[in-house]
Amino acid sequence: MEVSPLAWWITIGVTMAILLFDLVLVARRPHEPSMKECSIYISIYSSLAILFGLWILLDYGGRYAGEFYAGWLTEYSLSVDNLFIFIIIMSRFGVPRKYQQEALLVGIILALIFRGVFIALGAAAINNFSWIFYVFGAFLIYTAWTLTRHDEEDEYTENWLIRFTQNHLPSTDQWHGIKPLVRDGGKLLITPMLIVILALGSTDLLFALDSIPAIYGLTQEPYLVLTANIFALMGLRQLYFLLGGLLDRLVYLSYGLAFILAFIGVKLVLHALHENELPFINGGEHVPVPEIPTWLSLAVIIVTLAVTTVASLAKSRKDPEAAKSGGL
Repeated sequence: MEVSPLAWWITIGVTMAILLFDLVLVARRPHEPSMKECSIYISIYSSLAILFGLWILLDYGGRYAGEFYAGWLTEYSLSVDNLFIFIIIMSRFGVPRKYQQEALLVGIILALIFRGVFIALGAAAINNFSWIFYVFGAFLIYTAWTLTRHDEEDEYTENWLIRFTQNHLPSTDQWHGIKPLVRDGGKLLITPMLIVILALGSTDLLFALDSIPAIYGLTQEPYLVLTANIFALMGLRQLYFLLGGLLDRLVYLSYGLAFILAFIGVKLVLHALHENELPFINGGEHVPVPEIPTWLSLAVIIVTLAVTTVASLAKSRKDPEAAKSGGL
């Protein structure tokens, strides 16, 4: 897939412009967005992603358009699952509702930065080491297994960075809007907002470890990997407020995502076998195994998400108490 430098710079420039607009808008008027506002923004971002995929279809063909849509849907689904942790973080640190937009926006910017770094590292690894697909595949299968066993209520714990910041650096318990640092009597203090930003940022770093191998299992084109991640994160802030309590009703979401990640993990292992160069596997020769086509990956992702959503809502409607406990 030949992408001109101009297309790369336009993509990066438009992304930065949207984030800057979001940042200025939120900073000027801290508030909890209405359902109407959230719905409008999400509709715009989703429409832009669909239109972008159509542009890929017209300029580069159906294969790459399918890879983009599969990657976007997978990354978007993982982002929805990540909202569970964001809600726990906001609750754990008692972030006022009117300031949650700012915290989420900074978290999204950090997520884009971290994923950009991992995308570059992943592309370099793929170009130089074909065996990296074995590693990615095994990691995704392991991640899928852990997703079926995790408990959202206990999933987030403060890491060493948060504990060190809280215990060793001068801080204040008072909120000062989106300011991470304030001066009090000539002394520089850390505000609760900085703690929340660090919590979201360090969590984003862990999320990138899952999402980047997953999308590289669907496409090896860095441009599609980057744009799928950008569109998946756009509107995540509004989605946080729009879904609200609905997240508690998606009791089977983790199982659906576990199946998708396991499927992509198997796809990666098959691809690694097909491209095999490791001397202790088939004497370093390629293994003649079938590869999973893009259209099948896209179909599996769409069907899995649809079944997961319908089954979750049906379970929540039938047994509200089970929904609150995660369907277990």
